[in-house]
Amino acid sequence: MGIEPNGRRVSVKDVAAAAGVSLGTVSNVLNRPEKVLPATREHVLAVIGDLGFVRNDAARQLRAGTNHAVGMIVLDVRNPFFTDVAQGVEDRLSEHGRPLILGNSGQDARRESTYLDLFEEQRVSGLLITPVGQVLPRLRRLRERGTAVVVVDRRTGTREFSSIAVDDKLGGRIAAQHLVDCGRRRIAFVGGPKGLNQVKHRLRGAQDVVDASPGTRLTFVETPMMDAVAGRQAAEQLLALGKRARPDAIFAANDLIALGVLQALTLAGVRVPDDVAIIGYDDIDFAASAAIPLSSVRQPREQLGNVAADTLLEVIADPAAKVRDVVLEPELVVRRSTAG
Repeated sequence: MGIEPNGRRVSVKDVAAAAGVSLGTVSNVLNRPEKVLPATREHVLAVIGDLGFVRNDAARQLRAGTNHAVGMIVLDVRNPFFTDVAQGVEDRLSEHGRPLILGNSGQDARRESTYLDLFEEQRVSGLLITPVGQVLPRLRRLRERGTAVVVVDRRTGTREFSSIAVDDKLGGRIAAQHLVDCGRRRIAFVGGPKGLNQVKHRLRGAQDVVDASPGTRLTFVETPMMDAVAGRQAAEQLLALGKRARPDAIFAANDLIALGVLQALTLAGVRVPDDVAIIGYDDIDFAASAAIPLSSVRQPREQLGNVAADTLLEVIADPAAKVRDVVLEPELVVRRSTAG
């Protein structure tokens, strides 16, 4: 809405009074213009322009019990992986005239709950979520109230909600096998918190490869977050072990951690990949442009977002639609950090 000099927002009543017409006529101009005589319609629109009135679609939709918007909660908006996925979602939703409201849990279950409260209050038509906490009861409640729900970047393990994910266990195997094929035998997996399914599955895949590779061992270095700061701190722990005890390869749970590890090792004079090979996960744009280009396991980020949006639109259109469990495959991208 526009703002009057006294600070009060311009309302539909103000438009009707200034135009000398009824509230119903203003409503028809805004919502059913074909029902209003052309001269009257032009007059009301001119008054709307003069007063600076802006309709409040959100309030209108809430009164109607619906909201055309879609909510999305991601783990970490600072991670380019999630912004790319969100871009894929937004591109597809925009084709259907639906706006996207993005929430960032920051890997914090309390913040996640706050956004779930917000989206429930706003009565969004659909929700896409990469969960942190145990949210199934909340998701069930949202569905009961008419909100379509699809889980992104994680498989639910149930047949209650459709999910779109990348095979993280396969990704873990791909990364570890590459390091073993490069002749590395002392591998550290750096990432966490361990309770995150993405971390758990990538670690499990790496462990499968190590278990099948005689003379190879895997150590786990848990981090409180999945960012570059956590990567630098983990690298300092490994450096403190001394040259003979530290690993000869590091598999980071995502590229941000890997870039933090790479920075710390380089500053400490450790040669990458000669002394220590490093591979990340996600293949964000920064991976290729690092001082030492980073090998990574690429996730199809935009495709993940596109498919998630398509699936959600199907559920919005038909709440009884078949539950889908879509699993995309990652791929290895080799650069200098492992194959110098």
